[in-house]
Order: sequence, then C-alpha cells, then structure tokens
Amino acid sequence: MSGDDVRGALSLLLIAAGMLFFLAGSVGVLRLPDLLSRLHALTKADNLGLGLVVLGLMLQADDAFEVLRLLLVWLLVLFASSVACYLVARSALRAHGDAPTAAPEGPDEDTRDGR
Repeated sequence: MSGDDVRGALSLLLIAAGMLFFLAGSVGVLRLPDLLSRLHALTKADNLGLGLVVLGLMLQADDAFEVLRLLLVWLLVLFASSVACYLVARSALRAHGDAPTAAPEGPDEDTRDGR
C-alpha cells in the first residue's frame, strides 16, 4: 500500500464523515421542536461537516494554493453561517419577545407562579 493509497483512503474517510455530519444537521432541522434548537443543530453540524470535507479535499489538493483556497472558503462559510444564525435568532427573539418554543402540550394556563 503506497502513500497515495493511504492519503486517498483517509481523504475518503474524512469526506464521508463530513457527509454524516451534514446528514445529522439536516435531521436535526427536521426533528427538533423549536427554532433555536434547529439553528444550533444546523450551524454546529454543518460547520463541522464542512470542515471535515475541506480536510478531505485538502489531502487531494495538488499545491499549497489550493489548500489555502479551501481553507479560506471554509473560514468564510464558518463566519457567514455564524452571523446568519445570530441574525435569524435575534430576529425571532424580537418578533416573539421571548425565545420561540413549540406549542405547550398541556392546558393553556400559566403555571409559572405555582397557581
């Protein structure tokens, strides 16, 4: 087994792991109950997934310029997704006055004060 075979296998493993994180983030968006939980699942899983995919692609790159370009793309997406998540969450908090949650499962009475 040569070095190119090991590098190719490691690259494939990293890209596959990244795809699993993308899948987990997508499932989280579909299954979690409220907006803030969905945003958390989406940003965390997608950032890690993209990082793993970029690492796998870096192993396939021919020169340092391609590696730097891939790293720059990942950093820009990391920054943009964090800012977008913050803006969506802030907008939702302003629109609802409190953290938006799923509809309560019980009667419509306020039981916070123990009555």
